[in-house]
Amino acid sequence: MSNTFGALFRITTWGESHGKAIGVVLDGCPAGLKISEEDVQQELDKRAPGQSEIVSPRKESDKVEILSGIFEGKTTGMPISMIIYNKDADSSKYEKIKHLLRPGHADFTYQVKYGFRDYRGGGRSSARETAARVAAGAVAKKLLSRFNIIITAYVKEIAGIKANKADYKEIYKNNVRCPDKNAARKMEQAILKAKNEGDSVGGVCEVVALNVPAGLGKPIYNKLEADLGTAILGINAVKGVEFGAGFGLAKMKGSVSNDEFIIKNNKIATKTNNHGGILGGISTGMPIVMRAVVKPASSILKKQKTINYRTMKQETISVEGRHDPATIVRFPPIAEAMTAIVIADHMIMAGKISPDKLIK
Repeated sequence: MSNTFGALFRITTWGESHGKAIGVVLDGCPAGLKISEEDVQQELDKRAPGQSEIVSPRKESDKVEILSGIFEGKTTGMPISMIIYNKDADSSKYEKIKHLLRPGHADFTYQVKYGFRDYRGGGRSSARETAARVAAGAVAKKLLSRFNIIITAYVKEIAGIKANKADYKEIYKNNVRCPDKNAARKMEQAILKAKNEGDSVGGVCEVVALNVPAGLGKPIYNKLEADLGTAILGINAVKGVEFGAGFGLAKMKGSVSNDEFIIKNNKIATKTNNHGGILGGISTGMPIVMRAVVKPASSILKKQKTINYRTMKQETISVEGRHDPATIVRFPPIAEAMTAIVIADHMIMAGKISPDKLIK
């Protein structure tokens, strides 16, 4: 089902942007993991709207409530159910455009597929749903931390402005979640300029996973990069994913792109990491590095031509309401969550983590 993701460590998300609540059911987390609502909330706070003038002003605290699967501060091995109530949904702006197909959105495809859709903020297709993924990812990250696996995502590029440094301490010190404070200032200016013009900008998010053991992934249909690609491409607005040197490999010779093997700390490693930590669909033990292209936000004030699917006539649309001028800004915690879910799933499939209980 399209609402369920994962093989052994599985999540099922539910809810709509302007519905009563959104949530997730996480199945397959072994018993004995210490986890609290505070742990989950810490991750959700990174993604929440209303934190600055360059994100949606919608005021959602995204306060999570754990309904099941936790007892005395530890997972029981049973399904973990979490709920986040929508507190500040305003559907009024969508009434006058409910029959208009918003350019760049899933309005047309949902209408064609289902013949009926929730037009309030995009319903199920809204990025609001990703809060549920972040909640589940918080559990996955906590599980992986026991094995010293660390996942970090950040904004590498916005509107053609690229980060030249990767100081992880800077990521959450600025509004654009960039590890280069100088580039961050320029990025924010570009976002505000687009916002003032009634437009939006896109960007690139880089994800780095450290200390992932070698041997995760299957040779053919459950390749680690294929599952990671599915996870990241399944996030709203993503239009491309690359690993390691990515599309840059097309410009290299094999003698340059090949990563030579060396011995480092008494282990086999590679001198470079053009392969991004995965060869033949299986992790090598080197850092997993991938990047996602996030398109400009589709909801913009600038007038565009569209079709009224009831009258089948062309009209002009301007999407009012509270929207992000750069969805890439709130993307990193979502990317971390989905990466963590995939790696946790593969750790269990590979026997690195017991599916039943954590072994001390």
